[in-house]
Amino acid sequence: QKSIRPAPERSVPPTEEGLRFNWNAAIALDPFDSKTIYYGSQYVHRSTDRGETWEVISPDLTSDRPEWQRQAESGGLTLDVTGAENFTTVITIAPSPVERGVIWAGSDDGRLHVTRDGGASWVSVEGAVPGIPNDTWIPHVEPSRFDAGEAFVVFDNHRRADWKPYVYRTTDFGRTWKSLVTKDLRGYALVLAQDPKKRELLFLGTEFGLWVSLDGGGSWMPWKHGVPTVSVMDLAIQERHDALVLGTHGRGAFVLDDLAPLRELSDSTLGEPLHLFPVAPAQQYYVAQSGSSRFPGHGEFRGENQPYGARLYVSLNQPDLPLPDDEKERTRKAAKRASDKESSRPEGEEGEEKPPKIEIQVTHSKGAAVRKFEAPIHQGLNRVVWDLRADPFKRAPSADEDDEAKGPEVPAGTYSVTLTLGEHTAETEVEVLPDPRFDDSPADRQARWQAVLRLGRLQDVAVTAVERFGELRADLERIRSKRRASRPEEMRDEDDELFAAARELEKALGELELRLWLPPKTKGYTAEADALSRINRARFLLGSSWAAPTQAQQTYIDRAAAQLAELLPEINRFFAEDVAVFRQKVSELEIQLLPQREALEMPREES
Repeated sequence: QKSIRPAPERSVPPTEEGLRFNWNAAIALDPFDSKTIYYGSQYVHRSTDRGETWEVISPDLTSDRPEWQRQAESGGLTLDVTGAENFTTVITIAPSPVERGVIWAGSDDGRLHVTRDGGASWVSVEGAVPGIPNDTWIPHVEPSRFDAGEAFVVFDNHRRADWKPYVYRTTDFGRTWKSLVTKDLRGYALVLAQDPKKRELLFLGTEFGLWVSLDGGGSWMPWKHGVPTVSVMDLAIQERHDALVLGTHGRGAFVLDDLAPLRELSDSTLGEPLHLFPVAPAQQYYVAQSGSSRFPGHGEFRGENQPYGARLYVSLNQPDLPLPDDEKERTRKAAKRASDKESSRPEGEEGEEKPPKIEIQVTHSKGAAVRKFEAPIHQGLNRVVWDLRADPFKRAPSADEDDEAKGPEVPAGTYSVTLTLGEHTAETEVEVLPDPRFDDSPADRQARWQAVLRLGRLQDVAVTAVERFGELRADLERIRSKRRASRPEEMRDEDDELFAAARELEKALGELELRLWLPPKTKGYTAEADALSRINRARFLLGSSWAAPTQAQQTYIDRAAAQLAELLPEINRFFAEDVAVFRQKVSELEIQLLPQREALEMPREES
């Protein structure tokens, strides 16, 4: 890091400043030469060696009015030497990405210039812009990505209590201009960005948020999906990932990850009952997290990241779908309730609507089912996220009911995704990309996936046994209740033979259960030597990377499988013999509980 700000010419006396730099001085990279930089004072400076040396390529492009250059004499109560009060300065420089030598420059006192020969000559064009108050700030110029003569200019006059937006477009290097402001646009304008792939797709930052136009500025709509009503002061498009980055005043940075759906939005796509937009490749990655408050930075405020996985954008246009706007949705519901009451619908059936959901099914390219889930939806544009996980394996009961089960993350590859809503379906393919920081081969990742599946099948069998133990306990409790209701009142539990048999069965169950898993209510510290804990430990170790299992990891998996294989025959014998004997006692009392179960088997090993 080093300072590269231009210095005054040697001919300027040392007692004079010579150059006027705004607090937000203009700076730009040349789109044709990565070593060339432009910097703004009252002039445009150019460096062709990354700031080592500079040359002035313009005359003074401001009004150069002396009465606006008294910052050293005023600044309020005290003199201002920070540069925050500098005036008559160039605050935006914008080289054309289409034609070399075309450069736009705007100042904080309303001067707009363009050169078509790399700075040899400049033309003042602000006088051709209609409806602009004199001396209005020009914070941003956006040269077109498609035509050298086209540019978009934003004017900002809020410092003089004028909160109207001013946005203009030229197609002839500034000779004529057209306003792009509509009556719905709110807040003074600050910045504009043109999509690099769709000419008519424009993004505008104003004091009241982000606005989007699909028709080149003919109409604007506010973007409320994840972006608050906040001053959007800068916009940049990350072309490699088709992402729009927003710089706001006071709310940090925001990223709109995928612009592809906006490029396809049209009246025809919005009119379809169900339209699925192209899906960008989904990038897998590991995130290293610092631990709790051990590191000070971890305790600081963090913005919410975009959800991890494949983002599916779908447009829905179907009757009775809820509206995304809360106020409009309340009106729609009220009208529907009134309609239900007036119709012949039986009383009480109008009730609250069930929130509609769309079904998402993911399959491997070979046709094997991977994941099936649902997501809430509304009328219009929706985003559904597949978190790159398969369906979860069975899970033992947990003390934390809110702890949702998650399936394993799938290996990189191509997957088919089908969305279904009623009778309408849409299909697409999703490419899952491996984390580029790791050099694991496809064969390595597939070997790990097979190990994950093996552990999952072991877990399914173990949890099935856990569920059977839980059902048996519940049945024993119900049997006790039924027995108390049917036996003589004077009989005590201690004298009841059935209760004694139930206690013996529960004792055997408890001893066997502790070898299978640790129930949530287990007290104290217990060595996790049970079968399910060993399965979980092997899965934890396997989850440390996407690489093929190491010899040690494979040993943990084999040991977990061997322990379960040794335990299952005892569990099956318990249900086939001990429970069967107790079932016979119960049947004599005409209490129909304790259904017979098929024996549990170890999962087949798949090659």
